[in-house]
Amino acid sequence: MRYDQPARPHGLGEGAGTRMPDGVQRVVGLLGSLLVLPLITVLAVLVRVTSPGPSLYRALRMGEGGRPFTCYKLRTMRRDADSTGPAISTLRDPRITVLGSMLRRTRLDELPQLWNVARGEMRLVGPRPEAQEFASVDDPLAQLVFAHKPGITGAAQLLFADEAAMLGGDAPAAVYRERILPAKLLVDAAYIAHRSWRLDLWLSGRTVLLALGRPPRAADVRARVGLAGAS
Repeated sequence: MRYDQPARPHGLGEGAGTRMPDGVQRVVGLLGSLLVLPLITVLAVLVRVTSPGPSLYRALRMGEGGRPFTCYKLRTMRRDADSTGPAISTLRDPRITVLGSMLRRTRLDELPQLWNVARGEMRLVGPRPEAQEFASVDDPLAQLVFAHKPGITGAAQLLFADEAAMLGGDAPAAVYRERILPAKLLVDAAYIAHRSWRLDLWLSGRTVLLALGRPPRAADVRARVGLAGAS
């Protein structure tokens, strides 16, 4: 499914603020990849030693214009996780390894995505990269969001940092598709309408604090993307 000519819901268009050019993003992604390569290497060895299987997890995600790309992460689940459970993880998911739980909590599992930024497939800040099986929805909000490059972090990533806790019950995929994904799309569309380098810098700073165990107030994030007072 392609989203090259997105329909724009009323009141949600392209942000007018200045943002970091894609070329600069790619350079930052490359330099960042080189800077954290020693840390990624150590973590990759630990993943391999503590759990059989590859160190990296290659996930097919929806990229700019609806084009799929391979999103890189440090593996946080058992090697057979894809064949032994739902496509999304839930609270206390037994497939998540002990090390994987720590990597997810600190967001260190997403460091390899700097390489995706260097390749021009992602941005440092942007909409959440969505799995194709959930991203193939045909509505104006999805068309708008999936027309843009996803980001390593963003407003939706911050607001739904504890997403696994919302996916209880016997049908987590259905809960995600019917309740959580529409809410994420609204947040990402609002971000796109208001994005600027100042907003990206603010979201990046809050991501660092989240990794240190200091999550932002949801009301603050929503206000920053123009959703203050929205449910």
